[in-house]
Amino acid sequence: MNLFTVFILSLFLTIALVPVFKRLAFRMQIVDIPNERKVHKTPMPKMGGISIAIGAFVPILIWLPKDPFVSSVLIGAIVIVVFGLIDDIRPLKARQKIVPQILAALIVIFLGGVKIACLGALAPSDFILPWFLSIPLTLLVILGVTNAINLSDGLDGLAGGISMLSFILIVFLAYKCGNMAIAIMGIAMVGGITGFLRYNTHPAVLFMGDAGSQLLGFLSIVFAIVLTQTNTPYSKILALPIIGFPILDTLTVMVERMIKKRSPFRADKNHFHHRLLRFGLFHTEAVLSIYIIQACFISQALIFRFYSDWVHIIGFVGMSCVILLSVYIARVNNFQFRWDSSFDTVLKKRLNVLKEKNIAIRICFGGLKYGFPLLFMLQAIIPRQIPVYLSGVAAGLSLLIAGSYYFKFVKYKEHVLRFSTYLVIPLLLYMAQSNPGVWVNSLWLEVNNFAFIVLVVLVIFTMNLTRRQKGFKVTSLDILVVIVILVFPNLPTLHLSELNAGITLAKALVLFFSYDVLIGELRGLSDFLAKPTICILIVLVLRGFIG
Repeated sequence: MNLFTVFILSLFLTIALVPVFKRLAFRMQIVDIPNERKVHKTPMPKMGGISIAIGAFVPILIWLPKDPFVSSVLIGAIVIVVFGLIDDIRPLKARQKIVPQILAALIVIFLGGVKIACLGALAPSDFILPWFLSIPLTLLVILGVTNAINLSDGLDGLAGGISMLSFILIVFLAYKCGNMAIAIMGIAMVGGITGFLRYNTHPAVLFMGDAGSQLLGFLSIVFAIVLTQTNTPYSKILALPIIGFPILDTLTVMVERMIKKRSPFRADKNHFHHRLLRFGLFHTEAVLSIYIIQACFISQALIFRFYSDWVHIIGFVGMSCVILLSVYIARVNNFQFRWDSSFDTVLKKRLNVLKEKNIAIRICFGGLKYGFPLLFMLQAIIPRQIPVYLSGVAAGLSLLIAGSYYFKFVKYKEHVLRFSTYLVIPLLLYMAQSNPGVWVNSLWLEVNNFAFIVLVVLVIFTMNLTRRQKGFKVTSLDILVVIVILVFPNLPTLHLSELNAGITLAKALVLFFSYDVLIGELRGLSDFLAKPTICILIVLVLRGFIG
């Protein structure tokens, strides 16, 4: 099964479902009301978790055989989501929440055979836990991580982002050891989370709710246990750094509560994200800081996945101590990232001078305005040959664009131009990537790749310097998307390397993103792009029919 197909299906299903469930949440009053513990200021719909679940479950149901393990995971996940939704509608007490979590855990333990049987370096060599110890331990671990992710869901994009990083590593590890069931389920979750995060990054328009956060925790730990406890070459303790930050955060908060002689389950504002906000970080800066911490744990798990269990234990403890010590020192010394606003004020004054004169935006927008069509044209020259069918399509599209602008079909001309551009870009990039002409040497290819990087930089600066109030803005999700774009082409096969589909995808995303930003900045003057687009299509026509 092509993993990328699963990713795309779950991604677009989730993107399509989020607006539907957002409206439904308001209609059913399934909203998160602000209080003294919450960061948000207005009621927020919290049915994003249902969108993630449906978006991920559909491709799983389509492409995976319903063996006992897959069935148990789906049934357990449905239990988690259903009771999580009930909790979102009418908040349950802690005792009431734990019952469906126990039920879901027992389903995967007894029906799916998920259990912790080996403790690695923490027990004598080849020691296997008896069932009366293995089952309670597995149950405790599943419950702990399920609630750890749930508790970490305190800022826009936080729980989704750190879980997404964990699932990406899980997919890689599963694929490498041949466990395609977990690889497909994991990549479906990555697609679902990515689609949801477009609506959940700061400022969020909806939350995932307990249904979503518990689902992420439940599936991530179940997959991690299977990958480390079955016949794989990975460390038996690898689940520790895979989950990483949520475990550290939850343990720290609970220990601190018990030291203060309070219930470890009593909610407060002492999670890491709360502390980072008190240190003076902005919302997005706090989220990005935690992404970096989680990425460090993930990197440890990836790099040392074949090493001794003690390496992971020492690495996790060492990294945790550094983080805790840094937070402690900062808290004792009342550290603030921004003691006063003088630096921000001076910097903003300098930037405002440039912005008022429109110097920076003119440079960046000018580069984007002329760079996009030139780079698009370059892709039409690189392929060795253009198929006749594409030339026919290009001829039809060029006539359609010319007609829509000549006859002043104002309502439809931008839609025609967008449709034509979006249709041609992936086909052209695929041919340029898979079958470059003999005249295209390595220097040409390097220049072409560098041009895409320059275009990304121009887009980012244009978005941040623009005066437009509507349109694309850089969010913490975009940083994660960049990571995914960089990771996908480099994952060993995923059924992608033969066709260079990973690199083609990355370049297509860059051109799509650039086109949308450019259309927004042109403010309705899309005629500028129509002329070079027609020229590019004519080049394709000539190359296909003439050679």
